[in-house]
Amino acid sequence: MNGLLLLLISVVILVAAYLLYGRYLVKTWGIDVNAKTPAYQREDGVDFVPSNKWEVFAHQFSSIAGAGPVTGPVLAMAFGWLPAFLWVLVGGIFFGAVQDFGALYASVKSNGKSMGQLIEQYIGKTGRRLFFLFSWLFTLLVIAAFADMVAGTFNGFNEQGAQLLPNGAAGSISILYVFVAIAFGLFLKKTKISGWKQLVLGLVLIVLMLMVGIQFPVYFTKQTWIYIVFVYIFFASVTPIWILKQPRDYLTTFLFIAMILAAVVGVFISNPTITTPVFTGFKSESGSYLFPTLFVTIACGAVSGFHSLVSSETSSKQISNEKDMLQVGYGSMLLESLLAILVIVIVGSLTSLSDSGVLNETLSSMALAQGATPFTKFSVGVTGLVHQLGMPQEYGLCIMTMFVSALALTSLDAVARIGRMSFQEFFECSNQKPQGKIVAFLTNKYVATLLTLAGGYLLSLGGYLNIWPLFGSANQLLAAMVLISISVFLKVTGRKGFMLYIPMIAMLVITMTSLGMAVYNIFMKLFVSGGFVFMTDGLQLLIALLLMALGILIFIGSGKKLIETKSEN
Repeated sequence: MNGLLLLLISVVILVAAYLLYGRYLVKTWGIDVNAKTPAYQREDGVDFVPSNKWEVFAHQFSSIAGAGPVTGPVLAMAFGWLPAFLWVLVGGIFFGAVQDFGALYASVKSNGKSMGQLIEQYIGKTGRRLFFLFSWLFTLLVIAAFADMVAGTFNGFNEQGAQLLPNGAAGSISILYVFVAIAFGLFLKKTKISGWKQLVLGLVLIVLMLMVGIQFPVYFTKQTWIYIVFVYIFFASVTPIWILKQPRDYLTTFLFIAMILAAVVGVFISNPTITTPVFTGFKSESGSYLFPTLFVTIACGAVSGFHSLVSSETSSKQISNEKDMLQVGYGSMLLESLLAILVIVIVGSLTSLSDSGVLNETLSSMALAQGATPFTKFSVGVTGLVHQLGMPQEYGLCIMTMFVSALALTSLDAVARIGRMSFQEFFECSNQKPQGKIVAFLTNKYVATLLTLAGGYLLSLGGYLNIWPLFGSANQLLAAMVLISISVFLKVTGRKGFMLYIPMIAMLVITMTSLGMAVYNIFMKLFVSGGFVFMTDGLQLLIALLLMALGILIFIGSGKKLIETKSEN
């Protein structure tokens, strides 16, 4: 299959979806451009911060475009590139983008309430508590998977102990990013500059950081990076969003867009051929089945419950005008789908790029090695494409490693904040302050953050490959619960929600099947095949059972409410 043709078809479909289906949702649900948004109504300088649409778009896209659009499609290509491609397009347009926009819309229209608070308002307090517990458990999986991937990518040494310049440079740039983002945020707060001046300053800072990071790499082990990552996301979770998270997301979005543009230009120039099989069958070589594996392996890029938490927990509190919601909610998801398709095209073409000489011998061996991670494959592929534009491959690989790692790192700081907030809201009573010293202690933002990160760290000990299947299942089950919750909101407020029914039922069936299979496999390790490790497998088993139970309870409660409730209008 011609990679350029596949990419062009995808761009046309995604743009048409935004202009047609996205605007259809806006027209069907209705927006008020003159309404005062929660960002103004509840402005506090910490979470509720009115921002221009590009800043919010940057925050949303940077937060949702984690490791998923790279990792998921690569792993799912075990069934061939066509099933992965179709799921990204169909899922992204009719499942994921609808969920992301719906969660953002419902939150903005409900005074900036999070999904859990919306569930309490429209479904009940028990449903709210169950949802926040589910969300908190889910964030532990995200933290564990992404922290392990980031630390592995920044690991400055190979198996033989030799230093790895791309990893060391990426780690150095990432450290610089934190301090530069803080300075950038403080500068913007004081000067109030915006528009093209802010854009130019951001681009200059990015170029300077890349130059300094490549010249002064840092070489730490993976375990050291694990500690550094968790220290970073602790501070990212507790500091005001404008001082670190928002400016870092704004700067990182330039990296994402540059990476996507570089990949697109590279595809146009090289016109690669996808040599990965179109379809390998309904059962992969590892023994997994197309259903449900494909649909939980590709989450980000198709549909991801985590996105709804970003939409309702953070982005909705920054929207300054309701007309910005389509771009932020629906548009950012479609851009992520485009990224996932780029991954399919580039990784699927690695063999042809190697045979044609686009990848030199070193890059080819890295990309086609048996143990090569999805990050490595995509980074090497784009590096080879960009090299045709004149960039030295050594520098290109350093920059691309940083770009891809930033995908996961920006999701990490977002999910750490969301995990902390979910933990706090689980204990807090509606419209009341926490009661009792124990609850007050647990809901302290520093304590809640430490407990959240501790759980994520324990799970990370098992490695991202062991966590990913459970993460994907939990992620998609969260999407199913969010979709039915949004359906209740739409019905209660007199809006049409029929477009959510098929996605929510499909995701419920897929995820419950996948979680059931995950529990079965862990039990097999415990009682039959051996190799059961209590600290990792035991914790995963406990979380899987809890997620299944919580999901069923929430879905039953929401389903009853959806059937029984009457429109307020």
